[in-house]
Amino acid sequence: MKDVYITRISKFLPNNPISNDEMENILGQINGKPSRAKRIVLRNNGIKERYYAINSQGKITHSNAELTQEAITKLFDDSFTQNCMELLCCGTSSPDQLLPSHAAMVHGLLANKNLEINSASGICCAGMSSLKFGFLSVKSGNSNNAVCTGSERSSTRIQANMFNEEAVSLSSLEEQPIIAFKKDFLRWMLSDGAGAILLENKKNETGTSLKVDWMEAYSYAHELETCMYSGGEKIADGSIKPWTEYSSKEWLEESIFSVKQDVKILEKHVINKGVESLELVFKKHAKDPSDIDYFLPHLSSNYFAEKLKNGIKEKGLQIPESSWFTNLDKVGNVGSASIYLMLEELMYSGKLKKGDKIMLSVPESGRFSYAYAHLTVC
Repeated sequence: MKDVYITRISKFLPNNPISNDEMENILGQINGKPSRAKRIVLRNNGIKERYYAINSQGKITHSNAELTQEAITKLFDDSFTQNCMELLCCGTSSPDQLLPSHAAMVHGLLANKNLEINSASGICCAGMSSLKFGFLSVKSGNSNNAVCTGSERSSTRIQANMFNEEAVSLSSLEEQPIIAFKKDFLRWMLSDGAGAILLENKKNETGTSLKVDWMEAYSYAHELETCMYSGGEKIADGSIKPWTEYSSKEWLEESIFSVKQDVKILEKHVINKGVESLELVFKKHAKDPSDIDYFLPHLSSNYFAEKLKNGIKEKGLQIPESSWFTNLDKVGNVGSASIYLMLEELMYSGKLKKGDKIMLSVPESGRFSYAYAHLTVC
């Protein structure tokens, strides 16, 4: 087995940062009315700026594949060109189309050479699944290097025009044309961007490298129902009725392809299962939590930060509060790309010292999955 190192990280955030006051001008108002959820959601999530692949005139500027390509291209220089890449792993929850795969579309844009590709689906854990595929490939000797990505283009799914047909339908039924909170609140949570990581079987000759010590993932889908979903609708028994069982008319009238989240189930389980899985991973690797120098938790909202800290303390896991590192307020919740954006900022911050221990923690509320990675600075 080979040692595996993160030798480079890059990011791409489209256009100019968008403030809280500018959001609704870019995304639009559903049925011409300001959102009732916006103020409450923004107060709780603590996000001050985010990025959209939409310009101030409402024009789409980048596809998801283009965001990913932009991030990957920043990894290349004379010593590692695009033709040096042996494996491309791409994770996202918002691919540009159902088929072909996201990785295939990114590879098409790179137009470099024949290579192995892998696409990881899911929600926030998709970026970690992408990273783990690359990690295992390099570790096993299947490849000497791998480029792994996490990316999202959520903005085009949360624009007002995606919900207008549903609002009209509600009006015709003499109901209040107000989009359900499970859909509307996510409009003020999600944003766009991409991150890319280069994995190699040797560390940098100069500068910082991060050795990937191990990666773990856990799913609780065997015991918990779906919480976050798109392309279907949740029915009374908790199961998901897929888009293929709705008429094309219903796709619009019920906003079937919008991203939805059951906030009651989220509140009940996301912290408890996160702490439970965190305890499992520490036990498996006989790891002392107090040795962590930097703890990078992907938080969809700062609302969960104190809850997670309290849950960790109650379990007796002594992760130093001084080790917590996040940039949610500056880049927003970028789903599968968020952990890449955090690690990129930390790696090039000038703060890291040889021997520092870094823990990555990514929850996913789709049906409650959790992914972890342990890194050592070298």
